[in-house]
Amino acid sequence: MKRILITGFEPFDGAKINPSYEAVNALPETIDGAQIIKMQIPTVFYKGAALIRDAIMKNLPDIIICVGQAGGRSAISIEQVAINIVEARIPDNEGNQPQDENVIVTGDNAYFSNLPVKAMVKAIQDKEIQVEISYSAGTFVCNEVMYQLLHTITKEFPSMRGGFIHVPYAPEQTKDKPSMPIETMTEALYTAIQAALTHQEDITLNTGTIH
Repeated sequence: MKRILITGFEPFDGAKINPSYEAVNALPETIDGAQIIKMQIPTVFYKGAALIRDAIMKNLPDIIICVGQAGGRSAISIEQVAINIVEARIPDNEGNQPQDENVIVTGDNAYFSNLPVKAMVKAIQDKEIQVEISYSAGTFVCNEVMYQLLHTITKEFPSMRGGFIHVPYAPEQTKDKPSMPIETMTEALYTAIQAALTHQEDITLNTGTIH
């Protein structure tokens, strides 16, 4: 049986919930015959990534998908790239606020997801859920976790596949910013996992931007 490790974050910046983990936690225990291993990680620099590494060593998953909140975005965002920089606009949940630091001093400038991101986008589009490929995972904990994950895969587990998905606010978190029901987020994650299981190689799909 294939194993999928999927993570979401704890609430941060005073929020009562984090829709990334709420959506992850609502997933079933299996999808298309693959075991779904769900995990909540702290919104703390380096701690979440360390826990993910421990879970990788314990479970040896075939696919790892980390999920985070991108408040202000209106669509599910399949992240394409993580960059080797940390620039925290706000403190994390332990008060850390690093500025202009490398995630890993000796690491590459960037790592790209080796998930079939275009196939995942197409599958979610077919469910009529708002979705996009994103070329910036930010410079907060989400980007740091994605970078560390892809660094680990590249250097130690090249047969594994991994990446990151951002979700919008949930409706109960905001009155004036874009949001999406958690049930819709869960459906998108379910569909993304199905696409990742189905497509070893990505599809051709024009997802370019001009800004």
